[in-house]
Amino acid sequence: MNLQQVKQRFGIIGNTPLLNRALEVAIQVATTDISILVTGESGTGKEIIPQVIHQLSARKHGEYIAVNCGAIPEGTIDSELFGHEKGSFTGASGSRQGYFEVANGGTIFLDEVAELPMQTQVRLLRVLETGEFIRVGASKPIKTNVRVVAATNENMQRAISSGKFREDLFYRLNIIPISLPPLRSRKEDIHLIFRKFSSDFADKYKMPAIRLTTEGAEVLSNYSWPGNIRQLKNLVEQLSVIETEREIDGIKLASYLPKEEDHSLPVIENKDNDKFSERELMYKFLFDMKKDLGELKKLVIELIGQNGEISLSTDQSAMVNRLYQELNTPNNTRLLTNSDKVQESTSEFSVNNTEDVELQEEVQESLSLEDREKELIQKALEKHRGKRKYASEELGISERTLYRKIKEYNLTD
Repeated sequence: MNLQQVKQRFGIIGNTPLLNRALEVAIQVATTDISILVTGESGTGKEIIPQVIHQLSARKHGEYIAVNCGAIPEGTIDSELFGHEKGSFTGASGSRQGYFEVANGGTIFLDEVAELPMQTQVRLLRVLETGEFIRVGASKPIKTNVRVVAATNENMQRAISSGKFREDLFYRLNIIPISLPPLRSRKEDIHLIFRKFSSDFADKYKMPAIRLTTEGAEVLSNYSWPGNIRQLKNLVEQLSVIETEREIDGIKLASYLPKEEDHSLPVIENKDNDKFSERELMYKFLFDMKKDLGELKKLVIELIGQNGEISLSTDQSAMVNRLYQELNTPNNTRLLTNSDKVQESTSEFSVNNTEDVELQEEVQESLSLEDREKELIQKALEKHRGKRKYASEELGISERTLYRKIKEYNLTD
């Protein structure tokens, strides 16, 4: 069965290379009994991979059991997976088969495998290595022939380093890794998936399908989708049920999307691990500039002599010049109101007419950050002839953030 046939059979939408590669690997290894570990963010559709593998394997007529390891209490998960004997614990009124016994000859899918308790990981490792397990409360091992496909949205190397997951079990599960890309990496597929969900909910609720305007489609593609396909599906269902208008524009769509953090900007931490937002960074710059001005003023005042001259060491002279050059820009207030010339020698720096030397003591509080931001955005749009992709790259923000700023400042692109 080729790739397109698999997509049609299992209802998989999209042509992103990363998605195609994951499916190609699944098809290729389906005929083997090798253990598979499927990784990817929550909501990316990891559960479809074990179904593809099972249905394309020689085990397709055997049992297929999907187990959510994170949803089973720690005290009962060993019993669920491996079964138990009568009287092995309080409430065990009879013996019971576990999933590994029931799925003999078939496939078992362990979703959220990183949530398994350490004791259960030891039992699972034995099954993978020997094909044997022991029921809770029993002493006799039982043979089983089960294909194991596991999945997780966690960083497994981090889980191993923290002691949460056994390294030997990871390597035993991860013989063939399959990684599913997040929805934000499948921009060309997002609108296709939206239309599929729209059609499905139109049939379910007996109403016309919703559709997006060009602006709405742009908002859809530029959103980061932290919840991936699951989040998109929920959004389409909300729109289908709540909105009376069947055409959804960008503003309406944006009102349904949770406010997202701008991950395109680097997170800057200070010594107290405080994280600064985009605007806080701008304020931080202004306060740092004010601090530099204060240091320069203090230095000059301390070193001014009665004759109006300043004697500095080479290092002090270099520092004054650096501060002067950084702060005496077209956008900043002039530091010296009557004397703009700085006379420097190897060991001496002199300023005459000290009565007229004034230093800017603080940054003007009325400085408008919004005006500066608006000016930068407008210049970037003009430079790139309205192409938001290139303008956002130059500004160091996401297209989504740029789109919001254009609306906020009523700019034209």
